[in-house]
Amino acid sequence: MNKAVVPETLQSLDQRSRDIFRRIVESYLGDGEPVGSRNLSRILPVSLSPATIRNVMSDLEHLGLVYAPHVSAGRLPTQLGLRFFVDAFMEVGDLSSAERNSIEAQVRASGESQSAESVLTQASQILSGMSRGAGLVLASKAEGALKHIEFVRLEPTKALAVLVTQSGDIENRVIDLPLGVTPSQLIEASNFLNAHIQGRTITEARQEIARLKEETQQALDALSQLLVEQGLAIWGGAGGGQPARLIVRGRGNLLESVSAEADLERLRHLFDDLETKEGTLQLLDLAEAGPGVRIFIGSENKLFSLSGSSLVIAPYRDSEQRVIGALGVIGPTRLNYARIVPMVDYTAQLVSRLLR
Repeated sequence: MNKAVVPETLQSLDQRSRDIFRRIVESYLGDGEPVGSRNLSRILPVSLSPATIRNVMSDLEHLGLVYAPHVSAGRLPTQLGLRFFVDAFMEVGDLSSAERNSIEAQVRASGESQSAESVLTQASQILSGMSRGAGLVLASKAEGALKHIEFVRLEPTKALAVLVTQSGDIENRVIDLPLGVTPSQLIEASNFLNAHIQGRTITEARQEIARLKEETQQALDALSQLLVEQGLAIWGGAGGGQPARLIVRGRGNLLESVSAEADLERLRHLFDDLETKEGTLQLLDLAEAGPGVRIFIGSENKLFSLSGSSLVIAPYRDSEQRVIGALGVIGPTRLNYARIVPMVDYTAQLVSRLLR
């Protein structure tokens, strides 16, 4: 739900409707079962008849916030209803000192050697154990600041693009050359890039070159422009040429939450999609798009639309506040969001500190 719509929808609900809606959602988050008017009449803070409650539930259904899975059943929140609840009603708690200390002790114990691999693996294990969902950590290669790029012709239609970072790392890629490229155009393209990429990461360099598109068109001919674009595009993916790495713990928790064979198959497809390069990059994009923890419910993101899963995700950063990865929890839509959000947030902050 668009957050701009939340006040309008909230305003259309009186206090009685809000109470009933909250109880329906909280009941669903607790046990996943529909709740009926008779049960609601017993747990509401005010005394209301089942008939009155049914009328309110009908109004909520008309707004698209709840639905009846069966004719005679109670109500469950729709995906729209869950988003509305998260945006308008959910009170995010905080971790206790004991929980924070426990998370930190476990992560530090696994990373006594300061191995990034052990820190990240343990973080995914902790998130899985505490959430009863699947803990996910996306580890992208840390992007180094660039120093120099050069094109070396190998044959008329091939060149070696040589990328040097300020830390001294060197990466080579073979690129296809447009027909007719001259040695002077190779030099011209590398000079233009070097004037604008020094001290920037690959991601920042791409953004800068995109920003300077008009200047590039004025300064370079068409073939040199193409070389400039290819010279950066060849290092595809998060962190340069090395693909992001996905660590997932607790897949069995998700399998336990489904019963139908079709649901199991959708979960298998989800993990297959996650482990493609496109899937991992999409996860990183989701985390980078916001400053903190983000919640995606069901089909709000196409990566999860088939599985009906939800994702709570946050980025972790290096010492210069650059996003170098993401971590979070995947689970059914009835995740305990209020508890998982601070858990993911704190773990992301902790991992950021330990990897600096």
